[in-house]
Amino acid sequence: MIIETLSVFPQMFGHADSAVSASILGRAQANGVFTLVNHDLRNWARDRHRSTDDEPFGGGPGLLMKVEPVFRALDELLAEPAEPAEVVFFAPFGQRYDQGLARELSGLPRLLLVCGRYEGLDERVYTRASRVVSLGDFVLTGGELAAMCVIDSVVRLLPGALGDQCSALEESFTDGLLEYPQYTRPAEFAGMAVPEVLLNGNHALIGRWRREQSIIRTARWRPDLLAQAELTDDERALAEQFLAQPGAPAKALGEVNVSERDQLI
Repeated sequence: MIIETLSVFPQMFGHADSAVSASILGRAQANGVFTLVNHDLRNWARDRHRSTDDEPFGGGPGLLMKVEPVFRALDELLAEPAEPAEVVFFAPFGQRYDQGLARELSGLPRLLLVCGRYEGLDERVYTRASRVVSLGDFVLTGGELAAMCVIDSVVRLLPGALGDQCSALEESFTDGLLEYPQYTRPAEFAGMAVPEVLLNGNHALIGRWRREQSIIRTARWRPDLLAQAELTDDERALAEQFLAQPGAPAKALGEVNVSERDQLI
C-alpha cells in the first residue's frame, strides 16, 4: 500500500522521531508493509515566498489555504503512472471516521491525505476530494494530526503490520462492540484482584466471559453502539438487563464480575 501526505509541514511525517516512523508503523515501513511518501505543498507555490495561504474574501480572521497550489499538486501527483489514489481531505463537515472506514481504506492500493492549515481550505479544493473525513466535533490546528490517526488506524489493519495479526481481530469496534477488559501480572494489586475466570485455564469459559464482558462494557460506556451490534437474543437481553439495573452507569471500570453476571442472566 502507498500512503502519501500533502502538507506544508511534511517534516511532521518524515522526521526519524515522528509518530509514523516509530513502533509498529516504523517496523511496517521497514518491512515493506506500506510505503509512506510526504509531499511539501510549497513545492507547488509560484511566488518567491512559496505562499500557500491568503486572506479570505469578505474579511474575517486568519488565513485560508489557497486553491492553486493544491490543484497543481494534485494534477501532478495524480498524473503519475501509479495506482489510482483515494484523495482524502479533512474538514468538520466530513464523514465521521470510524473503524469501518479505516477497514475500507486499508483495502485500497493508494491513499493521498491532504492536510489543511490555518482557517481551513478554499472551498473549491473539495471538488478534488474522493472523500472528506472528520475525526470528531473538535478543531485541530492542522490536518497533519488527523492524517497521522488515519495512517495509524489503517496500517495496523494491513497484513504483516502487527506481530500477532489476531490482535486486530479482537479490538474495540471490530464486531460493533467495545473490547473486553484485560489484565496482566500481578494477579492482585492494591486490593484489586484479576477475575478468577482468567486464571483457571478454561479457554471456553474465558471466551464466554470475554464476550459477555464486551457486551456489558459497551452497555456501560457506549450504549449507542448496541443498536448496530450483531447480538443474539440472549446477548441483547444481557445488555438490556444491565442497563435496567439501578446505578448501572456508575459501575466500576473493572466491569461486572462473574457472580454479578450470574445474577443478570
